[in-house]
Amino acid sequence: MLICQMTDLHIRPPGKPANRVVETNVFAERAFRAVAAFEPRPDIVVITGDLTECGLDAEYANVARLIHTFLPMPVFVIPGNHDRRVGFREGLAHLPGVTSDPHYVQYAIDDYPVRLVMLDSLVPGAAHGELNAEQLGFLDRTLAAKPNKPTIVALHHPPFACGIAHMDRINLRDAAAFTTVIARHKQVERIICGHHHRPIVARVAHAIASIAPSIAHQVELELRPDAPGAFLFEPPAFQLHRWTQADGIVSHTAYVENYPGPYPFVTDPEYPGAA
Repeated sequence: MLICQMTDLHIRPPGKPANRVVETNVFAERAFRAVAAFEPRPDIVVITGDLTECGLDAEYANVARLIHTFLPMPVFVIPGNHDRRVGFREGLAHLPGVTSDPHYVQYAIDDYPVRLVMLDSLVPGAAHGELNAEQLGFLDRTLAAKPNKPTIVALHHPPFACGIAHMDRINLRDAAAFTTVIARHKQVERIICGHHHRPIVARVAHAIASIAPSIAHQVELELRPDAPGAFLFEPPAFQLHRWTQADGIVSHTAYVENYPGPYPFVTDPEYPGAA
């Protein structure tokens, strides 16, 4: 099974950039085209939040148009802090799972060799994320229902600190409660997130937790505690999570743009690793 994770699209109404300079609609179209053309084609696409910049109806209409036009495989989505839950549920109601819960965008995907549990960590009017007792109860019950199936849990806000101070201030609040639930369910192999616009890996309980880079702009890698937040145009990328019975889940970061090559490896006779 091949799962494509994209995150932090920050789609705008047609013709408008994000942060005055980021042509996120163009970036999203390029990323969607790259994913659709990838061989082998991913079985599904998971988008881990911030589908829009401001949660406007026109932005969700643009997201829906781009998905319909360029992504031929099933697409599963959850909101981020730049989204608005009501508009998200209305504008993307045609996508699987979006309205299966009466209040949150939370659901499980059971149709594939790897199970995915999608969580809604959006806090209206705030940049940080939270999972309240009701949502943690959903997570606990959902994981308990399939204890022997390899599982990925997806949410927008990372449940760990990464050292980028301005992002750590807006990560998942009360991550300890989330970690306690995960620790009870050993079939959870991965926790995949967005929000930080960088490829970052950590451990949460027994599971590997990872953040995918944005398919648009990236957050500056700045580990000084007093550094102001900034973004830059490092290469846009998405992640591919490959599962096989023999190897489990192995993840790759794939860049959207094309680069020179590929070139064949031609080694000199003096190469010391030659058989």
